[in-house]
Amino acid sequence: MKILHVNMSLDPVTGGGTVERIRQLHQAMLDMDGVSSRILSVDIGSPAASDDVVLLPCWNRRWYLPAPNLRTIYRMVCEADVIHLMNHWTFINALAYWMARISRTPYVICPAGALPLFGRSQGFKRWYNRVVGAALVRNCSAAIAIAADEASVLAQYGVDAERIFHIPNGVRADDFAFDDAGLFRQKIGIGDAPYILFVGRLNKIKGPDLLLQAFISIAGQFSHLHLVFAGPDGGMLQTLEQAAAAADLSGRVHFAGYAGGELKSSACHGASMLVVPSRQEAMSIVALEAAVCGTPVVLTDQCGFDALSEAGAARLATADAVSLAEHIGELQADVALRHKMGATGRRFALEQYTWEIAAQRYIEICKKISTLN
Repeated sequence: MKILHVNMSLDPVTGGGTVERIRQLHQAMLDMDGVSSRILSVDIGSPAASDDVVLLPCWNRRWYLPAPNLRTIYRMVCEADVIHLMNHWTFINALAYWMARISRTPYVICPAGALPLFGRSQGFKRWYNRVVGAALVRNCSAAIAIAADEASVLAQYGVDAERIFHIPNGVRADDFAFDDAGLFRQKIGIGDAPYILFVGRLNKIKGPDLLLQAFISIAGQFSHLHLVFAGPDGGMLQTLEQAAAAADLSGRVHFAGYAGGELKSSACHGASMLVVPSRQEAMSIVALEAAVCGTPVVLTDQCGFDALSEAGAARLATADAVSLAEHIGELQADVALRHKMGATGRRFALEQYTWEIAAQRYIEICKKISTLN
């Protein structure tokens, strides 16, 4: 079984959860007998190209516009048994889709929560759907919903229930084995002070402003508590810095930038809790990563991961500062509760949410649609 994954970027700094999903699925599939996995992407912040990873030159970094190497794309599509298209609003997906239609190669889509019109560039998104996007979704052999409620959005695009499969994100425990919290604390310079952790891009959809408002409202109750934002600027950094300064909390609100590898693991292990204040998200990978580190989570009901709360490892808030503050305050005041939730979350993640499980589900679906094609 030969799988070709297509994503607009492999940059872990700006690519977020879709890059992590592609990278982890690819690695898990490489370890499976009888499976060949390759990736097609653009050369922005990516690892070096290899036999398994083909990177197209990027002509425009704002739109991740790949050089239209049609011969290369067509050859890779024809060599694959099934194409896996990640995300939605991307030119590389459109090119791979057209090549798949020409070659009659079946393809699977995984929009990863991207289908609703939200955020910037909505005019472009409407144009993209008219030209190619709506047909790309409608004509898929199968659609992967990361969160269960994404199925309703796929149905609106014309995908019937028989073609929709739920495969959540996963986690690899070995990636978070480094548990020395001192590494991240030293980088931030907060000593032994407790801290709340945010991991992700600093843009509106991720809700860092909601978290900051919540922290400001409870800062007086927990005078030693800090708030750390770990992630690249997505357009809100200056606004957040100004808001922290206006609340006289600049010394307790920290902007660490992107954290990966051991630094990210250290950050998750050392945090009192991880907070995911997203206004919209398919399924929070960082919540799962915190869980495998034994760290409790507060997340909104827009994150597509209610199961973590139902398992007893997270608190579920609405996407507003008042609700977030309530749940953060409750956990910060109860050390025993945090420890209990953390232990529950680790068990839950390791038993039900590994990338090996997700990859096996993908292969089962791909084999099915390949034989039907």
